[in-house]
Amino acid sequence: MSNFVFPPAEIPSAPVRGTEARYAVSRIFCVGRNYADHAREMGADPTREPPFYFTKPATALTPSGSTVPYPTETRNYHYEMELVLVIGAPVFKVTPEAAKAAIWGYAAGLDMTRRDLQAAAKAAGKPWDTAKGFDQSAILGEIVRASDVGPLARGAITLSVNGVEKQHGDLSDMIWNQAEIVSNLSHLYHLHPGDLIYTGTPAGVGAVVPGDVLTGRIEGLGEITLTVGEPE
Repeated sequence: MSNFVFPPAEIPSAPVRGTEARYAVSRIFCVGRNYADHAREMGADPTREPPFYFTKPATALTPSGSTVPYPTETRNYHYEMELVLVIGAPVFKVTPEAAKAAIWGYAAGLDMTRRDLQAAAKAAGKPWDTAKGFDQSAILGEIVRASDVGPLARGAITLSVNGVEKQHGDLSDMIWNQAEIVSNLSHLYHLHPGDLIYTGTPAGVGAVVPGDVLTGRIEGLGEITLTVGEPE
């Protein structure tokens, strides 16, 4: 028995490599323009200003291998290949050194974006929610525990569309590293297990259309795939 008017929604979750257990996801944070080459291609100055963030709802979480419909209200649907940090301990206002211990795992992720809606929102000084936080916009591969792969301070991060490489960078190219991101974000939020942090994308973002197959790879984590379906 419960007092809910409607049955609660299923808890979004992701598989953990090497175990039958799943990681329950409560929040998804995303770091904007955290690779200098991507900042330049988006018309920004890649100086080491404090990082900035946007969020996606946990309901946007979609597993690797999915086929998702081309989203509504856009004609410029973009991919952004990213390393995702998986939080495994509560932290609040911690130093970068202390923040390292809160990174429980990693995953490969795709931050899918309605780029035309984002551009219009930027020009009008409005929020990015409809450009970033729409249904099935946070693609996630299996989670790999940090204890199994180490700190992942460097390593190739790539994305191909229909077998043609579009993005190629290295995790060491991040403007703000993993510990600095978690530390900075912990001064804005109480972070808890269940929080994911998409850490930004290298240059080479671009549009995809129905029928396209995206394949992303991060050294040490493996592969993530997505197929773009027809519009609903």
